[in-house]
Amino acid sequence: MHENYSFAVLTMSDKGARGEREDTSGPYLQKRLAEEGYILQSYRVIPDNKQVIIDSLIELVDDQKISLIVTTGGTGVSPSDITPEAMVSVIEREIPGMAEAMRSASLLKTSRAMLSRGKVGIRKESLIINLPGSLKAVKENLEVVLPVIPHALEKIGGGESDCGVV
Repeated sequence: MHENYSFAVLTMSDKGARGEREDTSGPYLQKRLAEEGYILQSYRVIPDNKQVIIDSLIELVDDQKISLIVTTGGTGVSPSDITPEAMVSVIEREIPGMAEAMRSASLLKTSRAMLSRGKVGIRKESLIINLPGSLKAVKENLEVVLPVIPHALEKIGGGESDCGVV
C-alpha cells in the first residue's frame, strides 16, 4: 500500500469541461489508484487548452505538492490534442521508458497505439503520467506502469533503494 503518496487526476476534455460528456476515465483512475493505497487530493475536468493544462499541472505540483498526477485525454493527433505540448512546458525531466512501455503494450492490442503521444515526466518531487482519453486505453496503460510507480516516487523523493533490485 502507498498511503504516503497523494495523487490527482486531471481529465482534459473540451466537452467534459462544458458538461456535454461524462468523464469515465477520471473516476476509474480515482477508484483504481485509491485501491492501491494512494490518497486522492484533487480531481478536475478541464478544457483542451494548453495554458489551462500548464497552469493546472504547475498548481498541483508547486502549490499542492501532490506526489502523483495522472492525466487522461489529449494525447492523440487531433488538432485539440495538446497535452504533450503542455507537458514539455511543465516537466523538468522526462521518463521516456514509461511512455514507451505503455505504447508497446497497447501496440499488442491495436496499431492505433502508435498515434499516442503521451509523456511521463518529473516536476520537482512529482511524477506526472499522461494517459489516453478512452476508458479502455486508460485501464490498459495504467496496469503497465502501476507496478513501477511506487519505486519511481521513492526515487524522485530522494530514496536510495537500488533500481536493479526487484
